[in-house]
Amino acid sequence: MNLIYNMIIAFAMYSKIPMPHIDWTKERMRYVFCFFPVIGVVLGIAMVLWEKYGMLLTGNEDFHTAVLILIPVIITGGIHFDGFLDTCDALSSYKTMEEKLEILKDSHAGAFAILMGCCYFILDYGVFHAVDMRAVRLLAVGYVLSRSLSGLAIVAFQKARKSGLAATFSDSAQKKTVAITMIVYIVACAAVMIVTEPVIGTICFISALMVFTWYRVMSYGKFGGITGDLAGFFLQVCELVMAVVTVTAIHLIG
Repeated sequence: MNLIYNMIIAFAMYSKIPMPHIDWTKERMRYVFCFFPVIGVVLGIAMVLWEKYGMLLTGNEDFHTAVLILIPVIITGGIHFDGFLDTCDALSSYKTMEEKLEILKDSHAGAFAILMGCCYFILDYGVFHAVDMRAVRLLAVGYVLSRSLSGLAIVAFQKARKSGLAATFSDSAQKKTVAITMIVYIVACAAVMIVTEPVIGTICFISALMVFTWYRVMSYGKFGGITGDLAGFFLQVCELVMAVVTVTAIHLIG
């Protein structure tokens, strides 16, 4: 029964999918991140279905693309994008590590957050306007992969603060079990990507690992570790990079 509670908390926290109300006790949060990638499965299915049937419903390619890039926002409520915006503000400040961490806690959006948010969606729109079903299938797996890497980081990477969302879930998690589960997800994602598209799938997977490596170096160097906002930042950057690399690879390689 506790596993079900963990899944409910994962979906309640990281999606807008209606879930029954339960108390968030430490016991019920031990394996929350084991179910975090499952939200990626829901996203991936929604994206594939929309790519397949969206044009039949809308008849307009621009509207079809707009909905395609908004599906993650609709399903997740934009929780990860909020972390992306806060992190962009902090990174653009060029202030001390302590001041950057304070900026992450500030609920107000700065000019750089707004600017980078606009740039993100413009690039996202351009990329997804060029996708086909081959790309969407790979990127659907990418939503699972990005969350698996993020979950692994939560239990394996140093935290910038002893309090906060990332620290709370990490402290509540059974770290070894969660880490092993995330690795299983990651290996499964790699296998599906490579079987689906041997060359392009491999390139897409490697690009995600490269972003993951950069995420660790950047977060340690700029913030002294990771936070919940940085986790959201990583997720958004990882998914955008995978999309850009996949669409570019399909165009160049065919």
